[in-house]
Amino acid sequence: MMGVAAASAGACSLRRSRAAAGRGNGPNIIFILADDLGYGDLGCYGQTSIKTPNIDQLAEEGMKFTDHYAGSTVCAPSRCCLMTGLHTGHALIRANGNVPLRPSDVTVAELLKEAGYTTGIIGKWGLGEPETTGIPNKQGFDYWFGYLNQRHAHNYYPSYLWRNEEKYVLKNKVNHVVGGRDRTPGGVATTRVEYSHDLCAKEALQFVERNKDKPFFLYLPFTIPHANNEAGNKGMEVPSFGQYADKDWPEPQKGHAAMITRMDGDIGKLMALLKKLGLDKNTVVMFSSDNGPHKEGGADPAFFKSSGPLKGYKRALYEGGIRVPFIARWPGRIKAGSVSNHASAFWDFLPTCCELAGADVPEGVDGISMVPALLGRSRRQKKHELFYWEFHEQGKKQAVRMGNWKGVRLNVAKKPDGLIELYDLKNDIGERNNVANRHPEIVAKIEEYMKSARTPSEHWKMPGE
Repeated sequence: MMGVAAASAGACSLRRSRAAAGRGNGPNIIFILADDLGYGDLGCYGQTSIKTPNIDQLAEEGMKFTDHYAGSTVCAPSRCCLMTGLHTGHALIRANGNVPLRPSDVTVAELLKEAGYTTGIIGKWGLGEPETTGIPNKQGFDYWFGYLNQRHAHNYYPSYLWRNEEKYVLKNKVNHVVGGRDRTPGGVATTRVEYSHDLCAKEALQFVERNKDKPFFLYLPFTIPHANNEAGNKGMEVPSFGQYADKDWPEPQKGHAAMITRMDGDIGKLMALLKKLGLDKNTVVMFSSDNGPHKEGGADPAFFKSSGPLKGYKRALYEGGIRVPFIARWPGRIKAGSVSNHASAFWDFLPTCCELAGADVPEGVDGISMVPALLGRSRRQKKHELFYWEFHEQGKKQAVRMGNWKGVRLNVAKKPDGLIELYDLKNDIGERNNVANRHPEIVAKIEEYMKSARTPSEHWKMPGE
């Protein structure tokens, strides 16, 4: 990774570096993103109760990463990091909120489109409202279907979705007034006919079918297993509990498991289609989650040990809130059944795609291409000097990972110079033992990074700005 000062200056002067238009010699790229899926929610990461045979097969046929990080601990900033190659100290969107991407922001979709790819997104966007500069069609995507607003995406039975810039009306009826409060644009469905996830899964298959004869990039940010926060303890909305219907579990836990297994089945259908169309060996498929598991809609992350061995869950900057599953599969190029402990993050996705597509990487990004690690060339893989996160809820928080050292600072709004917790992730992956008192020199270095690894933001201010 570039030096901290250079990264800060580069982020301020980020400019578009055009790829060779029409090149299109790289593999197809599919990135599947689950919503609020924990590090421990998959069989290949240690889950025993929730069945995920197709995702587990991805790991068996590809590479599983042990130390991969989401862009943030909630939706919008995490997706912004994924799309723009910037961490939350430099990204435009650093918390959930209605701040749209700007025309000047460079997305991975724009870069791949310039490199000759047809680009599509199906699922949940969260980076721009209708009629703003942030909608997918104005950020490099040729085709778009799904939810623009992340609160709208709470409801799996909405009255409409978006297809490009037009509303796609569904047969569901929705009550937006819940508990005497106007919950627009979320709400609770009173008539449930069309399950949005199923529509998105079908759209994904159709996108691949339509574009089978040309290079394509498909970003598939599913909404599963996010809760409908407006539905209370009935928030894990799924048409059927399936194989979990007879389990002696609370209903929200049945719903949580059924949602994940439903998504897993649709991933299996997508993989089968790639093989049927002869695209299997020329398609890189990646899978991850936008943050750690949630405790919403009646779901309890402790029930299935959804964080695995990690501490915390969604909205925490401990490992359970930001360390996520990451699997990559590319037959003949990525070694089957391999495991990588290369430390990586969402902001690495943009430069990785650029290298795969033969496109230029914009100046000033925080990411490093993971292609050497993916291809088993670990000696050639550049490593990050540090990873940085900031979170603008719950009193504001910051976190830094530097090698195997992890620093966390809480309540930054009230105590901008407050104590930093320090953990040795090599020997304490669960962050149970704060060793800050034993390593003041490491704490001092992390504290300096917390100051220098970010640029001021008009939308997401830290104390003194």
